[in-house]
Amino acid sequence: MDTSPFEERESAVRGYCRAYPTVFASASNARQVDEDGRSYIDFFAGAGVLNFGHNNPRMKEAMIAFLQADGVAHSLDTYTTTKRDFVEKFRDVVLVPRGMDHRMQFMGPTGTNAVEAALKLARLATGRREVVAFSHGFHGMTLGSLAATANQAFRQWAGVPLTDVVRLPYETAPGGPTAIAEYREALRDPSSGQLPPAAFLVEVLQAEGGVNAASAEWLHEVQDLAREVGALFIIDDIQAGCGRTGSYFSFDGMGLDPDIITLAKGLGGFGTPIAMNLNKPWVDDHWSPGAHTGTFRGQGLSFVAGAVALDYFTDDVLMREVTAKGERMRERLERIAAAHPDRGWEVRGRGMMQALDTGDGAFAAQVQRAAFEAGLLIGPCGSGGRVIKLIPPLTIPDEDLAEGLDLLEQAITTVADRDSAAATAEVH
Repeated sequence: MDTSPFEERESAVRGYCRAYPTVFASASNARQVDEDGRSYIDFFAGAGVLNFGHNNPRMKEAMIAFLQADGVAHSLDTYTTTKRDFVEKFRDVVLVPRGMDHRMQFMGPTGTNAVEAALKLARLATGRREVVAFSHGFHGMTLGSLAATANQAFRQWAGVPLTDVVRLPYETAPGGPTAIAEYREALRDPSSGQLPPAAFLVEVLQAEGGVNAASAEWLHEVQDLAREVGALFIIDDIQAGCGRTGSYFSFDGMGLDPDIITLAKGLGGFGTPIAMNLNKPWVDDHWSPGAHTGTFRGQGLSFVAGAVALDYFTDDVLMREVTAKGERMRERLERIAAAHPDRGWEVRGRGMMQALDTGDGAFAAQVQRAAFEAGLLIGPCGSGGRVIKLIPPLTIPDEDLAEGLDLLEQAITTVADRDSAAATAEVH
């Protein structure tokens, strides 16, 4: 295969292609096929974009019909029939059953732009600058969202100071269980030097941060403190939402009431870009027309495919499957961890976002390479890339899920055995 055009002319910033050194030519559901005809099982799914698989046939059919009918593919924020269909369906399928009156704000079609808009609106609504974000959190790569992102591997490239963020430990991090209570005391102390923030920005399930899951109790602590000090409570559901955890939102069933919810990735269903914030009306009323724009906030194809994606949430069939498949994924990871008790590996996750924390970024990178060579796509995450994260399409066939888990176990065993052999050789 010829990768020379990419190596000669594409920017050095390219990343995923270095982990997957092949040229993909086609894809269907949970498989990608390269130009040499080799098939790979996809446990990465476009970093969580392809919740409903590559080239979902229902969405593809709707998109082809839309194109053949000369549908409005680009509309800025003008009204179109396609956008109306999406807005009405999202209202009826997601918002109304949950008693939510949030308004839908469309912006530039990336998750980072959704976070930028949320931060801007929070500061506008409260008149404050600082935002509370949490350790291990990932919220995007543009400057505002990057300031809220914790990972120094990403922050180091900013080129300017990343300011106006108070960093608190996430519940699962050292100091996390008591951090909210201690911050509350600081805000109550007029001599602490701490001023109330504009917002608390939190992920219910930290995807890029290492698949760390917060409890409902801790999240209520965060929400309660936000209410107490007049700050907004913002949930970033960009990767963990749209069905990934076994319900539409990652916080469903927790009794939470966020002021803003950021969505992107799986929202458009097919993989075409779209981002949307859900803003409570009293918060949204602080916007003026054109206060946050974006040339590509009227994505016709994304509205079409996204409306089809919502069909998966008109009953509980897919979400039951997600729960069952997630349990199978977790059970296999626990079995893998149990087979290597001396390594202290930890399994964690929810729904079909499951992970194995190996505690060693170099080991996880070797597993990623071995898995690729065997025909499986995975992506490490977390501190130093030490966490092997599994996020296959929610629609993955049972046989592909089983085969993929077999390939993963083989890759981990191969690398672990190689490490053990090398350690033994050093001793002797």
